[in-house]
Parts: sequence; structure tokens; C-alpha cells
Amino acid sequence: MTSNHLGIHEKGPGMADTANRRLRIAAARANFLADGRCSEDVSEIVSASWRRSASAGVDAGSHEAPFHDDLDVSSRLVRCSQPVIDRISQETADIPLSIALTDGRARILSRSDSDPTIGSLLDRVSFAPGFGYAEGGVGTNGVGTVFGSGQPVHIVGPEHFHDRLQPFACTGAPIRNPLTGRIEGVLDISCLTEHWSALMHSLVRSAAHDIERNLLLDRSQRTQALFEMFVRLDARSRSAVVAVGGTAVMSNARTQSLFTPAEQLTIQEHARYLLTHRGEPLDLIELAPGRQVRLRGTRVIVGGETAGVVVQVGLVADGDVSAAMPGLADIADAERRASARTASTRGPIALDGESRSPLWVRACQGITAALGAHEALLVMGETGCGKFSLVTEVYHQVNPGGRTLVIDASDISLDSYGGAETAVQNMSLPTLLVFRNIDELSTDGVERLNSFLLTLADTDQPAYVAATLSDANLDSDLPFRDLLTHFQRAVTVPPLRHRSEDLPEIVARVLIGVADGRSVGVSPAAMRVISGYTWPRNIAQLEEALRSALLKRPVGEIKPEDLPGYCHHTARRRLSGIEAVERDAIVQALHAAGGNRVQAAAALGIARSSLYRKLKSFGITTI
Repeated sequence: MTSNHLGIHEKGPGMADTANRRLRIAAARANFLADGRCSEDVSEIVSASWRRSASAGVDAGSHEAPFHDDLDVSSRLVRCSQPVIDRISQETADIPLSIALTDGRARILSRSDSDPTIGSLLDRVSFAPGFGYAEGGVGTNGVGTVFGSGQPVHIVGPEHFHDRLQPFACTGAPIRNPLTGRIEGVLDISCLTEHWSALMHSLVRSAAHDIERNLLLDRSQRTQALFEMFVRLDARSRSAVVAVGGTAVMSNARTQSLFTPAEQLTIQEHARYLLTHRGEPLDLIELAPGRQVRLRGTRVIVGGETAGVVVQVGLVADGDVSAAMPGLADIADAERRASARTASTRGPIALDGESRSPLWVRACQGITAALGAHEALLVMGETGCGKFSLVTEVYHQVNPGGRTLVIDASDISLDSYGGAETAVQNMSLPTLLVFRNIDELSTDGVERLNSFLLTLADTDQPAYVAATLSDANLDSDLPFRDLLTHFQRAVTVPPLRHRSEDLPEIVARVLIGVADGRSVGVSPAAMRVISGYTWPRNIAQLEEALRSALLKRPVGEIKPEDLPGYCHHTARRRLSGIEAVERDAIVQALHAAGGNRVQAAAALGIARSSLYRKLKSFGITTI
């Protein structure tokens, strides 16, 4: 006889007793399904679960586990459970089993397999991320019965209500909220019946307790620190105070009295933006025309990580910013000058119509202010977010009769600068000189541009200077940093993902530009797909996607299936080339099946649970 550290016996005299007991339970189950009566051979927990399953109308032969696509796979529960799951995965690496974590509705959040065979078998019964294993869906099992009984359980072989689960043994334990006692989820270990051991019961219970301790530590440290800072600032401030961290949002009474629910949401979203942005969380945003607020935040750090931010929010009156928050004086001056210049027109926002994004409005106003003060301007932002288009359009709004001279970093050479110098010397009209992508300049290119800017500064020509660069390179030691002394003002153009309020108008504007006068539009369903994508290459990628869609539907309303496959992808990781091809095949199969996942899985030749796992992995939204 051999055994492993969990006491699982491969051979021995106890096997016969175990087999006989399972035969008796199998017979008891058959009798229950026939006449509804439970035998004494079945435990009270299992018999009660069988009755609940029958009352819920579960079909023991044909019920399928329901799938859910609204899971929070980055929740606090997942974060606090992962170290424990990793540990017990290592401890049980020599046993073919799976460790699963569910949320508070018996929906599987994650599954870790020690052996691909057990994973494949569980896929066939849809015991996989996204699927629900409540008793009301699949009957007695090691997840749903935990919720039904409120205690740890082990369901082995014929104790399962559903026919397809008979080969498995499942041991589950509740993970309770350490403060409220409510079940937040279940930790489950599943294996084939021949590999099950009663010691798994103790292992799962111990691991669930470890997760509960992690939940308590996480909440008590992160949330408590955020709450204490919120209370401290609320007590000593007369302004509105808002705290944001993870899923927690707190606001004082003054916040609720000063701002509408929509304005509070804008403030909360901007606080999250400040939380991830470089520098001090200090900002000025416009909630509505003529209604500005100042935000001054304090980051809350716990264990070297940011737990959240608490911001003091105040309405800004004329002349108020410099006295109340000196750090925002420059921003306030710039925006007042910008507002004065645009009182009769919405020109700086004309690139996408009336913008509702505070970040975009501020970028427009900052560019306007810099041009009005004749300051050399640095325009920063992600690739494709519209830096060049915005600065040139604002310039022509400020100087309708002016012209633009564009010089790309890749074109900077002695010859091109000779042409630029000649153009400057013969300048008769106000001219905006735009140096694009200066972060891509070589050392020689930086020296040539530096010499040119020094020469330009000594002339009295009506020239305006602007340069664009990717803000991803600000922390680098690239040669362009030697040029920064030539600029007096910097403006950041927000990426497309931070302009969700403006997305319908942006799509309409871009579509006009690529449709060549055709009658085209975007259906509500397609707009939902567009809104769900993160657009890492920003407006340039949006234009690419709409051009691709127009190849499939030259006129009329663009549908979800017309958009490229990557638009249906919301995962935060970069897919490999093979994964991208697989993702596109899945999207195409789903469209061909009218969104029916069972038909799509059959067409692709994969299990339904495998399809759902790939949908989650690739971030493919509902079609």
C-alpha cells in the first residue's frame, strides 16, 4: 500500500467498505429520485440538499450550469484568496485536483488545476470560471450546498444530485466576511472520487480561515486608513470631502448638498484619475460652464501601496483660487484667460463638439492660454490621442489668418532646418511651428533643434512654438530632455478612455471624416462595443476600426459584427498573435450563431466551458 501526505490510499482493505457505502448511497439516490424518500444511509446535510434541489426543479439528468459574464475577478476576495490558493496548490501538486473560488452567489471566479486531465473533465461539466453552481441550478454539490447548509461540506460521488457530477468528489468551505459573518464566497477542492480523502475537509476549512484573516487584515488596514484620513480632513475642513479607494466611496454632508449626483460622480472619477496620475493630487476642473471646482487630494498609503485618496472639493469664485489654494493659481489664471478668449465661441472644443470631459476642456483651455501669452508649449499625451490635431485647431481658432508649419522628429536634418529657417526669416503671417514627437529625436537631432530654437528666440518674427511628445517617455533619459528649457507651459491631452462622456460625438466626427460623404451611422449595440473597448492607440485606432467596419457595411448603420475583433476585447493584457487569431475566430463564430454560445462552441469544436473561459480570458464582450 502506498499513500501521499493527504492520506489518500491507492490500495487497501478500506477500499471495499468505501465502495459498498457508495453503492448504498447510489441506491438511496435512485430511490429518492423515484419516490422522494431519503434513506438513513444518507447524511442529513445531503438529504436536506436533495430535497432543496428537487423543490427547485433541478433535473438530475439534463440541467446545465448557467453562465454569468458580470463577475468581479479583481475583487478584494480574489486578491486576499490568491496567496492561500497558491500555497495549497504547491502543497497538493502531486494530487490530480482543482481548487476553485466562488463569489457570494456560487459563481466560480477562478480555478487552479494541478493536472490537465482533471481540468478537462471539469470543463465537460462546466465547473469553470463564470459558471454558477448554486443548488437551484445544478443540485447538490460542494459549492451550492455550502450556501444551502451554511457550513463546510464534502459531496462525494453519488451524493451529487446531478448525474454528470457522479465521478467527482467536492469539498467546500464558506469564506465569511470577518465583520458581518455573511458568506462572501466558497473555497472548493474537487477531484475524482478515487482520489478523495477526508483530510481534504480539514485542508479546505483551514484555507478558508486563512482567507478570512486576509480579508480582515486587508479591510482593517486599507479601509480603516482611508476612513481615518476622511474623518480627519472632514473634521478640520469646511469644504466638501470625498474619499475614493478600491470599491469604497465616502462623502460628507457638504458634498451631497453642494453637488448633484452627476457632479459627484464626475468628482469621484476625477479623484480616481488623480490617484493614478503623476505628481500631487491637485487639480481644477469644470463641472459645467462657469462652474469650476478645485480638488486637493491626499494619498493614503498602506504597506507601500496606495489605498485611496481623500480630496477636498471647493467651488471656485473669481479671484478665489490664489488665496485658497496657491498651487492652483497658474491653472486658474490660464483658464480665466482661455475663457475670456472663447466667450463667444466654443472653438477650443470644436474638434469633437461640445466636450463634457473636464480633462479635455482643460487641455483646450491650457493651449488657448499658452497661445494667448505667446508661450512655447509642450503638448503631452498618449500616442494617437489627438495632440497635434488639437493644438493646430486651437491655434487656428485663436489666429484665423495664421498658418502652421509642421516638422516631424524623423525629418529633422540640416536640409529641413535650412528650409525652416528660411520660412521663419520670410514670415509675414503669424505661424505656429509644431515639432512633432520630439521624444524620438536622436542626440544630433536634439542639438540641431536646440540651435534652431535659440536662433528663433533672438528674432522678432510672429512665430508660435509647440512640440508634442508621448508622456510615457517623461521618466526616461532620452536626449529630448535637454530641450525642455525652451518651453514655458505643458498641457496633457487625455486618452480616449478618459473621455467616455464625449465618445458618441467623437465617433460621429471620425465617421464623417472616413465615410467620404456616405450616409452612415453607428447602431446602439455597436456603440456599446466601442464604449467597452479601452482604445490603447486612441483616436488613430478608432479611425482604423471605423474604416474597417465600412469595408463590411459601406452605408447604413454599423453593427457590432462589422467592427474588428479587437473591439470586442476588454482584457487588460496584450494578446499573442495566435491568441488574436483565436479571438477573431470566436467573435466570428458568435456572430454567425446569432450570439448563441452553445452553437458557437459546436462550430468551433470546443467545449462550452472552454468557450466561456476563452471569452473571459480574451475579454470578449456579450455579442
